[in-house]
This record gives sequence, structure tokens and C-alpha cells, in this order.
Amino acid sequence: MCRLLGIQYPVLLGGMVYVSYAPLAAAVSNAGGLGVIAGGSFLSKDELAMEIAKARTMTDRPFGVNIPIMYPLAADMVDTAIEEGLRVVITSAGSPAKFTQRLHGAGIKVGHVVPSVKHARKAFDAGVDFLIAEGIEAGGHDSPLEITTMVLIPQVVDAVGVPVVAAGGIADQRGFVAARALGAQGIQMGTRFVSSTEAPVHPAFKQAIIDAEDDSTVLTGRTIGQPVRVIKNGLADHILDLEKKGMGKTELLSFIGPGRSRAASIEGDMANGTVMSGEVAGLIKEILSVSDIMSGIVDGSHELLTDLCTGPQS
Repeated sequence: MCRLLGIQYPVLLGGMVYVSYAPLAAAVSNAGGLGVIAGGSFLSKDELAMEIAKARTMTDRPFGVNIPIMYPLAADMVDTAIEEGLRVVITSAGSPAKFTQRLHGAGIKVGHVVPSVKHARKAFDAGVDFLIAEGIEAGGHDSPLEITTMVLIPQVVDAVGVPVVAAGGIADQRGFVAARALGAQGIQMGTRFVSSTEAPVHPAFKQAIIDAEDDSTVLTGRTIGQPVRVIKNGLADHILDLEKKGMGKTELLSFIGPGRSRAASIEGDMANGTVMSGEVAGLIKEILSVSDIMSGIVDGSHELLTDLCTGPQS
């Protein structure tokens, strides 16, 4: 992964709406990983170009952009990635076959996020350069298949002939070493980087992650086939109640309405906003700089591997 992407450590930033913008992407790249700008975060083509330009003032290291294929402006985002000379694009939420050949023609490495072996095989057949296999533990929009990371990773690794990155439920050196043991060549983290100094989100959002426990997240949207993992709050409870009563997809989405993610991430409304977070939030107990998060994983993994091989050192 490091050779493929031109990075120092195989740690990727997840593309998160209202979170994965230039400040956080640049910080992850500067720390040796791959920063990723969320191209589907309700950005226009020009706004994405501006975000890329801003990131370039903050880092001279490689970074990429995430483009949800189902996003109405996905083709514009691809155009922007090519015009701006990016070298890495990560697609999700759709078939990568739609854009992979064009991106390759521009010299861009293509990764794709998958929730199952079936989707991994299709993406591999479409010619992607690497895969991000994401388990149901991940925060935000998840797959209705609900396959866990530990089960998913080794099966995807066995099924395809390209590097696999593990995502979902990873926040420290233990998750990194476990992912490597399962055959992944790197990890992608979202929630851990949300609770970093550089994340451009409201302090209340970061604190909600710090305050979370192991059972603090819940999946809403299961009954309409669009599960979203969030930290429990008034809105989540209301959505679950409406689902229990049998509210249909159109009515439920109308009730949720637009702007709920922004309300939590940017405005700090922890009661009425969608507080997207992975289950791993319960493991995160302090806000750290991206550099400290990265060094904890890198240094900690070396120590952990030594302990596993020789036993704890006194």
C-alpha cells in the first residue's frame, strides 16, 4: 500500500461528510498516511477544487478524494480529480466500472469501498488498484448485509488479487495489527480521526465520541435498507420508534430531512443532529493530534508485535 500510494504508513483517512476536508486530510498526509477529502460532502465541482487547492497549501504529500458514485455530481468530481492532477481516488456506493478506466487513463490509482466478497470481486473485475473492505462496525452509512470487519477482511483478501485495506472498528495499534494478521495491507480510520485536534468539526461532536461507551451507537434505517451507524440521541431514538411503527422509506427520509449531519458535525447539535460514529468510539478516551494518533499506531504496533512474539517485556 505504501509503495502503491506513495505514503509512509498504510493508514488512510475515511471520507466523511463535513469532516474530511483539507485541514484533516493534510494532517493525515503530513503524519505519513493518506489524507482523503470527502468529495461527496455536498460540494460542488468548484468547491472541491478549492478544497484540493487548500490542502496543497497545507501539505506537499500525497492525498486523495473519495467520490460516492451514486452522488449526482460524481462525474463532476471525477473531472475535478483529473483536472487537479490527483494521484488517488477512492470510489464508493456504486460500481467503480463507471469511472475506473477514465481515472486510470489520467494516471490515477483507484480504490473502492466494499461491504462483501461479492462486491469485492466485481470491483476487482472492474480493474481497481486496491480495495477498502468495510465492516458494519463503521460509522455513518453502512451496508444492509451487516458483515463484521473480522469476518469480512480475510474472505476479501482470499477472493481478490489486489491489496486490501481494513475499515470499521479500528482506532489503535491493536486494530492495526489485527487487520494485518487478517491479511489486510493497511487500515482506514474515520471515528478516531474525527476525535483529533485537526478535525474541522464542532467540539461537542468530538466530546460525544470521547464520552461514548461500547454500546453507545445504534443502526438507524435498517427497515428501509439504508443503515446508518450513529451515537444514540433524541433523533436516533425517534427514528427507531418510527421504524418500529412501520414508517415507509419516503416518509422516514422526509422526516429526517437534509442537514442533520451538518447539524451535529458543524453546528454541534447533539440532540437533533445525526451523530455519525463507529462502534469503536467506546475505545477513544481523549482528543489527540493526528501526529500523536499516527505515532501511537506505528510505535505501538512494533511494541505489540514484540510482545506477541517474545512475551511482554519487563
